[in-house]
Amino acid sequence: MQAGDRSEATQSLNSSNGANLSVDDLHRHLIRYGGKFLPNLIERTGGSYVYDENGRALLDFTSGQMSAILGHNHPEIVATMKAAADEPVHLFSGFLSRPVVQLAEVLAELLGPQLSKALLLSTGAESNEAALRLAKLYTGGHEVVAFDLAWHGMTGAAFPTTFSANRRGYGPPIPGVMAIPTPYVYRRPEWAGEGFELDMLDYAFDLIDRQSVGSLAAAIVEPILSSGGLIEPPPGYLARLHQKCRERGMLLIVDEAQTGLGRTGSMFACDHHGITPDIITLSKTLGAGLPLAATITSPEIEERCHERSFLFYTTHVSDPFPARIGLKAIEIILRDQLTAHAATMGERLAQGLRELQQRYACIGDVRGRGLLAGIEFVKDPVSKAPAPEFGAAVSRRCFELGMNINIVQLPGMGGVMRMAPPLTISPEELDQGVEIIGQAVGDCLASGLLR
Repeated sequence: MQAGDRSEATQSLNSSNGANLSVDDLHRHLIRYGGKFLPNLIERTGGSYVYDENGRALLDFTSGQMSAILGHNHPEIVATMKAAADEPVHLFSGFLSRPVVQLAEVLAELLGPQLSKALLLSTGAESNEAALRLAKLYTGGHEVVAFDLAWHGMTGAAFPTTFSANRRGYGPPIPGVMAIPTPYVYRRPEWAGEGFELDMLDYAFDLIDRQSVGSLAAAIVEPILSSGGLIEPPPGYLARLHQKCRERGMLLIVDEAQTGLGRTGSMFACDHHGITPDIITLSKTLGAGLPLAATITSPEIEERCHERSFLFYTTHVSDPFPARIGLKAIEIILRDQLTAHAATMGERLAQGLRELQQRYACIGDVRGRGLLAGIEFVKDPVSKAPAPEFGAAVSRRCFELGMNINIVQLPGMGGVMRMAPPLTISPEELDQGVEIIGQAVGDCLASGLLR
């Protein structure tokens, strides 16, 4: 860096915090890492809303990055952050603090004795990396099975298990990762019966057995595939999958990044399927908008891995600051009975979306659990031909009407609109969101955008 650059940097630091930036300014010095940046700077947040630099309110139907489970700037979370700033924030990885020990204790109480050993990290990808390392060290294998529409992160071992993103151009992934078909009930073939997905699971593991080199370690799954299009396996599927893992000496890892801590109307989405995985990972919702994640497993698995010198250092492992936030988030969820609220609001949301489906044939499917819901746009309900461009147009129109909502535009996904409003959302805010979606769909149809 040259002296002139430093001078410009000083001017930028002393400027009015980026006021009056143009659309081009928004990414002039930023690496673009996915979809397009929205053409507004966000200046403040509160509850279910974010506000841009012009003071315009946007109803946030995605809880930030599906993470602000208590809404934005929850007053108790903010107060906890302020208090935590006067306490230890970051420590050497060999040190432990009271908040870290307490959070591990609380997670064990929530999950039960079979999942009572926790590792506290920062992101979902990190927690899945740690889970995969535990599984490989415990079993002695290296082969991993994942759904073909899965998303488990962008890091070294997590990325090869992420099949709903573009994988080209990054060189060879870690070997041994194999995909099985996602149990996508809405797109079940017309000739298939109710047990089709379970039959496909049997066939998929026949193929896994043929491909395996005898080193199977784990299967990693989301109980509801979010980036894959809000897809939940049918009843009995995850139990059958767990059985197949046990038969082969594999561990089952369940990634509850978006479903954990009440969003689906149960504390954990595993509860709906009656399973206790060998390892569970939590992230997004655990920090209520702050970077906090956890990998949680059984005492038996932890003991064997410890004996084999399990190693997973990260810079922010067991940091006390985010642990305090996680403790407060769980306290609020339990105290305010937000899991039950999510179930009630989820029923209200589903009813509103089904009413829109009755009005608009382009809404092919309404699905999800609790406050994690999705609608799939199609060109017509008979062919079920995907309508990704139309879905993107509806998403843009929602933004114009005052709501931020996420449309899955990954390759082959079609137009699936994802909703994950905060557990604290009010009935009035929920109804407002459904109304905006309905108006956006109507406006886009009237404009002839469905082709």
